[in-house]
Amino acid sequence: MSITTRTPARPARLRDGPEPHRGRAKRRPRREREGAAWVFLSPWVLGAAVLTLLPMAVSLYLSFTDYDMFEPPSFVGLRNYTQMFTEDPRYWRSVTTTLLYVVIAVPLQLALALAVALALKSVRRGKGFYRSAFYAPSLLGASMSIALVWRALFNDGGTVDDLLSRAGLDIGGWVNQPGWALLAVALLTVWQFGAPMVIFLAGLQQIPTELYEAASVDGAGRWRQFVSVTLPMLSPVLFFNLVLQTIQAFQVFTPAFAVSGGRGGPADSTLFYTLYLYDRGFTASHMGYASAMAWVLLLAVAAVTAVLFRTSRSWVFYAAEEDR
Repeated sequence: MSITTRTPARPARLRDGPEPHRGRAKRRPRREREGAAWVFLSPWVLGAAVLTLLPMAVSLYLSFTDYDMFEPPSFVGLRNYTQMFTEDPRYWRSVTTTLLYVVIAVPLQLALALAVALALKSVRRGKGFYRSAFYAPSLLGASMSIALVWRALFNDGGTVDDLLSRAGLDIGGWVNQPGWALLAVALLTVWQFGAPMVIFLAGLQQIPTELYEAASVDGAGRWRQFVSVTLPMLSPVLFFNLVLQTIQAFQVFTPAFAVSGGRGGPADSTLFYTLYLYDRGFTASHMGYASAMAWVLLLAVAAVTAVLFRTSRSWVFYAAEEDR
């Protein structure tokens, strides 16, 4: 005689009906995760609001006021902007000097960074040492001490003047001549090519070697491979460096301040936009005017960046788009 044990069936209400609180149990972990995310993001959100958004809002308000940092600001409407564009010749001189600096410094810096990256790509030993050595000026170049040393090198009787004199080029001190002072500041920026060089080197290492092998089989030399393979494949990295270095060039301040002694001389040849903004805001105590200049600079940099993005469609190559 066999005994069969059966498990009692669950009531229909408990078996077929929805389990209570299941949806609430699923939603609760999600809410907890979102809460934890906001807790970790709160320092950044608070910092962005207090240190970026709030000062920008105050600066925008001050740009429509006459404010000397000692008396309460008085609203003047668009007077700062009209004075800037129609009554201030030094403002337009600072704009011209800054644009000329950007046109000279950025292409030279990117060309030197790419050349060094191409040279380091083929280095077998000591690549880490060379990377660090070439990157070091990018860490040191923005400091006031390096800018003062640079001024001493290009001053009258300095090292550069002495070397050029021995070579038969008696130019004199670059920082004391209007035609050469801007070039001295631009060379300091070009010397800080380490950051774009590292980015170029990373981009070069991502180019497939099969492309160079195929080009070599077709009879392409080194120059042809560089033009037809390296530059198209490196164009996204080149575009990134171009945008980044252009934005930084518009904001140059420390080299110009050190080389010119904070005056933009000689003959306003190093009167960069940010240096003139500093002069109006902190030397002349026209903080409302300086705030208006800051907002014009922000809009100008945004416009230049938009133009670069617009024109990039015709020369930047993305491999993902080619595969579609």
